[in-house]
This record gives sequence, structure tokens and C-alpha cells, in this order.
Amino acid sequence: MRITKKDTVYQGHYRLQVYTVQDQGEEFKREVFQTGKAATALVYDTRQQKFIFAKQYRPAIEQDLVETVAGMLDSEDEKPEEAITREIEEEIGYAVDQLQPLYEFYPSPGAFSEKIYLFYAEVSRKTGEGGGKDEENESITTLALSPAELASYSFIDGKTLLAVEWAKANLLPKLTREQR
Repeated sequence: MRITKKDTVYQGHYRLQVYTVQDQGEEFKREVFQTGKAATALVYDTRQQKFIFAKQYRPAIEQDLVETVAGMLDSEDEKPEEAITREIEEEIGYAVDQLQPLYEFYPSPGAFSEKIYLFYAEVSRKTGEGGGKDEENESITTLALSPAELASYSFIDGKTLLAVEWAKANLLPKLTREQR
């Protein structure tokens, strides 16, 4: 299989392209949504002993969504660690004490080029209000969950589900022992 042509059919905040693909003498078209790279983090406040999530309205699903803090890398040169540190401060108002990379993945590679870098972040001090950036039309609130609440909360966002499952397997057993 090989891509023989890429046509941009829409350019806005994101870009929609139509690829012409050849495979075994056949030619066909595929739409590809170019969104860039993103970073996200499961955030744990070590003082409160709670996980901090962002809650915001997501037009694509027409509802509020509770999710891990996340944001796009602002440039090709920005490192995922820099992006998620910035997003944690912008969205929930915390400085990062410790950052651990967990996974790099493509959430929907059938049509989207987006690559996500998932981290676990520990925080302990507020540096601001959070809430997102006005110029990005963000209106973000937070939800703090104890480890027990985290284990039973019903998340519907894929990146958040991956982060929570990692926590259940790797972090919650340790936190439960420490809290005894």
C-alpha cells in the first residue's frame, strides 16, 4: 500500500485531508483528520491524596466530559513533558512535582493522525486558578476523587480509561497500603 496524493479539503483549527491510496493495482481514497500531537496526564495531589480531573464541555459529544488534563503540543519543537506541565497549570492550576511517562498511542488511527503521550503527574501545590485559557474558549472545572472513588467512577473518555486502568494495576495497590 502506498499514498500517491494528499489533498487538503479543509484547514481550520484542524486539517482534513483526502489521501489517494494505491494497493495491488487498485486506487481508493481515505479521509484523514490531522489533529497533531497531544499530551495528557493522570494527576494525583499528594497532599489531598486525591486525583484531579478536568471537566469541560466537548462539542463533538455534546456534553460535559470528566477527563485527564490534556492539551495539544503547541509546536513541532515542544516536548510532550513541556506541554503537559503547561496544561496542568492552565487547566487545574497546579505546579508539577513529578512526571512519569506511561504510554504513547494513537487513539483512532483509522482516520485520525493524532498521537497522544500519556503521563502520571504528582502535584502538591496550587499556583493559580486553573480553568483553562480564555483565548482558547476553555471553561474548565475540576473534580477531585479519592483512590476509592477513582476505582468506581464511570469514565467514558478513552485516554482517561487507559490512565485509570494503569492506576488500578500499578498505583492504587500502593496508595491503599500507604493509607493504612
